[in-house]
Amino acid sequence: MIRKNITFPMLLALLIFCFSAKAQEEKKDIPEALVFETLHEGTFHGVKLRYKAIAGETHLKNADGEPVASIWSTSYLKEDPNPSRRPVTFIFNGGPGSASVWLHMGVFGPKVVHVDSDARIDDGAAPFEVIDNDLALLDITDLVFVDPVGTGYSKVIGKGKNEDFWGLTEDARSIAQFMRLWITRNQRWQSPKYLAGESFGTTRAVAVTAALEGGGQTMALNGLILISQALDYQGSTSVHDNIASYFTYFPTMAATAWYHGKAGQGKKLEDFLQEAREFAYQIYLQALYQGNQLSTENKKTLASRISYFLGLDPEYVLLSDNRILTSRFKKELMRREGKTIGTLDGRYLGEEGDQAADRPTLGDPSSYGIDAAYTAALNDYFARTLKVKIEQPYLTSNGSIGGKWNWRPVPEGAYWEPSYVNVARSLGESMRRNKDLKVLVANGYYDLITPFLDAEYTFARHDIPMERVRMTYYEAGHMMYNHRPDFEKLVKDIREFMGR
Repeated sequence: MIRKNITFPMLLALLIFCFSAKAQEEKKDIPEALVFETLHEGTFHGVKLRYKAIAGETHLKNADGEPVASIWSTSYLKEDPNPSRRPVTFIFNGGPGSASVWLHMGVFGPKVVHVDSDARIDDGAAPFEVIDNDLALLDITDLVFVDPVGTGYSKVIGKGKNEDFWGLTEDARSIAQFMRLWITRNQRWQSPKYLAGESFGTTRAVAVTAALEGGGQTMALNGLILISQALDYQGSTSVHDNIASYFTYFPTMAATAWYHGKAGQGKKLEDFLQEAREFAYQIYLQALYQGNQLSTENKKTLASRISYFLGLDPEYVLLSDNRILTSRFKKELMRREGKTIGTLDGRYLGEEGDQAADRPTLGDPSSYGIDAAYTAALNDYFARTLKVKIEQPYLTSNGSIGGKWNWRPVPEGAYWEPSYVNVARSLGESMRRNKDLKVLVANGYYDLITPFLDAEYTFARHDIPMERVRMTYYEAGHMMYNHRPDFEKLVKDIREFMGR
């Protein structure tokens, strides 16, 4: 046998070679970020302009400089010789687990999908109508639509793991990292910056605002546009033993009953809702806390008043112990007509086979009534207009995320009961650290998932500087822009909020 002496330099060179080869192999497993750039022209609010659309991936890296996630975004940039101080708005939806398709193709994008404004029919099957959005905000701000990890085309790569991104804190950090990268690459640190979020996207917006204040690279925001806010989940979680939810949902159920001709007839909606607010604050809330301390006679009187507002049979209300869950309300209000009420938008009605159930069994008609139209419109728009060539599916929603979401990291050794997610106080703190941060809160009267009274109740009790908060209201639901008159009103309100 022939022996060869292995010297230390030879061993070191061999090790370096092996590590280098391994690193090169790992690098090959991560494709280059895909980017699709196109040029367009459009007229927005009477202003004709040219703009660039950039749809593509941005790779996020960990502390060791290794790629761990690919964030998909679609940016619309007005052709401007000096854009350094032009406003830019970052936009995302909620879930968690929802891509930005809803705000993209619903109200903010240069093209939007047309769905029935009066919620009378569902979207059916293709083809669907897509129209130019002459009310898009491109004349006053650039737009960046962001899909968090696990939604749209966004995904983990390399050494990244879903659990590194699927959590309230983790998600906020990743979006903040993406924003800093985008701002740096586009030289926009001096631009006024806005966040627009819907539903959990409002929770995310507040968490991102806080995340941007740290990390050694402070970025102060000019404004938050909170569409169907969800800052304190106690007021938007309709379950037994959560007294706040019976109270916060009450005026929204009254509005829905009014819309379907079951209550408040002969009265203007706003007048009827003010009456419902006063009852909820002055009588109902106190009665809820008294519970069985109320006499039988007082319970019957209370049931009669609830029936007046919600359009339900007094006997049913009394049988429910004067506590009406929204899931039951959606099935009970139109039971005799064989109809079920929508969740995202109480204007929508569905027909279900099980007429004896105590709650909807087919799903949300205000969701399945528009899903196919939005999904088809977005995919067709990406392929034909933005020239995106990707074979993997664009996930408009990812149902596997919610059950794995880390809502509240508990420090090791901590001992307390879990509570509802609440970022409202964090918003107040961010606003007090940033004197220029202002907030627009857009509320739909028929939103049976994030009720408008919850927004009022939340902002009234978390030390938030209300002089910089504007509440707006719409005669539609969670996605109020699906109602064309409110689409136009929402855009007008946002333009005023931005000072335009």
